[in-house]
Amino acid sequence: MAMAVEAQQLVKKFTGRGGEVEAVRGVDLHVAEGEVFGFLGPNGAGKSTTVRMLTTLTTITSGKASVAGVDVASDPDAARRCIGVALQEAGLDGRQTGRELLVLQAKMFGSTAAEASVRAQELLELVDLVEAADRRIKGYSGGMKRRLDLASALVHRPQVLFLDEPTTGLDPASRLTVWDEMRRINAEGTTVFLTTQYLEEADQLCNRLAIIDDGLIVREGTPQELKDELRRRTSLDREPTLDEVFLDATGRVREVVAGSVQEVR
Repeated sequence: MAMAVEAQQLVKKFTGRGGEVEAVRGVDLHVAEGEVFGFLGPNGAGKSTTVRMLTTLTTITSGKASVAGVDVASDPDAARRCIGVALQEAGLDGRQTGRELLVLQAKMFGSTAAEASVRAQELLELVDLVEAADRRIKGYSGGMKRRLDLASALVHRPQVLFLDEPTTGLDPASRLTVWDEMRRINAEGTTVFLTTQYLEEADQLCNRLAIIDDGLIVREGTPQELKDELRRRTSLDREPTLDEVFLDATGRVREVVAGSVQEVR
């Protein structure tokens, strides 16, 4: 099976006033083409740092990583042509309309004016923003901005889309809408690498996932495999939740409020 993302013993160290900090401590990852792969963990676990290395946004201290078969350290320009990235905060110019933003992005990737117009319309339809396409972005809701940011990351038809906590801060209805857009994007053939701190999100969306804690992968598998393993190992008389898998792997706790998705703490 062809791999969309691979990492071997990925390490990232930072040096600050307090000395050296090892944020990522030897991560191995293998993500197959066409997967929705989840990267689950609490704040500070190393999720975003790993994604920043995989997307060429920060240097790799040691180890190797490739995306779509391209080594991200030795050929970062080629790697960037293969990937789309939507980070936690959408970098959108509120003075533009949604259509203007997408047309500009397409032109920056070498499209003609006519090609850019066609691509913008395709993406607006994909993320269900056609009716809002010619309104200024500053008037968009938070959920609409996240969907437009997804569309922007797809302008050049990337093979792999990296989403770094795309639903953080959204209300439950907007979160479900973004989930639908992720499914539609994946159905179009794009591999999705999703980082999240929401357990329900990982359970609903991901074919496979890895749990990272303190810079190390502590569990990996399909959501069902991880639940089955915990059930066998602890002799539970029921199927455990992904919450319980996470707690077993990391020792974290979280509050559960009916009808809402709570952050892991």
